[in-house]
Amino acid sequence: MNKVKLTNDFGLSRIVHGQMRMNGWNLSPRELLSFMEELVAMGVTTFDHADIYGNYSCEAILGDVIRLKKSLRNEIEIITKCGIKLVSDKNPGLRVKHYDYSFKHIVNSVNNSLSNFGTEYVDLLLLHRPAPFFDPEEAAKAFSVLKRDGKVLHFGVSNFSPAEYETLNSFTEEKLLTNQVEISPYCLVHFENGNMDFFMKEKIMPMAWSPLAGGRLMDPGDDKAYRVSKALKEVAEELDIAQVDTVIYAWLLKHPATIIPVVGSGKMERIRYAVNALSVEMSLEQWYKIYIAAKGTEMP
Repeated sequence: MNKVKLTNDFGLSRIVHGQMRMNGWNLSPRELLSFMEELVAMGVTTFDHADIYGNYSCEAILGDVIRLKKSLRNEIEIITKCGIKLVSDKNPGLRVKHYDYSFKHIVNSVNNSLSNFGTEYVDLLLLHRPAPFFDPEEAAKAFSVLKRDGKVLHFGVSNFSPAEYETLNSFTEEKLLTNQVEISPYCLVHFENGNMDFFMKEKIMPMAWSPLAGGRLMDPGDDKAYRVSKALKEVAEELDIAQVDTVIYAWLLKHPATIIPVVGSGKMERIRYAVNALSVEMSLEQWYKIYIAAKGTEMP
């Protein structure tokens, strides 16, 4: 599996494994190690985290895996996010969920992540969500210090609009590398808000979270989901593909913005459905058939 090159010397695997729910997979560290070794052998080498995942527990679970096989760290890329502060037993005294992009919080969050992972650096740090109270100069200063100290190699954002992305980018010493946003045949918001055009204009390869629309397309519960599910099944039949998941990932992978799907399953079979999409040749008409089903109206 080829990597998506974000710089001349850094890239992500074409399919990223999301580990937001790994605390619920009921796998021991040894079982998770075998699971990840199989993923790496398939070419899935990038793993997506955030400080808050699993009520601040998932980073440490990955750390337990890495401690079993330290050489694994050299075979993978670790992404994590920061900025959201949850009301949790991990934050005693905090009464209101909010976002914190102060220099102190970003640096402390990364230090905690490094301790959790048991590693000296994170490959890619993302700011988790745009904030109404945000000082880009503070964030950029934190990035600079973390880069200087070798604790974070590259930086990006998640869920940012084009304007929010450009604002932060104007303060950072190095360009942001990516924006992780929700994209699926159900969620077309980034085709409609200018982000997809912005990605291509600036040569930003976006990451797509919730590519299966949180299961809505597998178990449709509203008119839109039913329309899209029907179109997906028809295209799957046309392509002689057994699994609708594979068609969804092929739809994402076909787009010229070079969308990088984040697959959040703890089941190897479901991840293989995504990897299989790399070899699917979907026609432009089939792509539009799915898009039009989501829109609910034909193209103007």
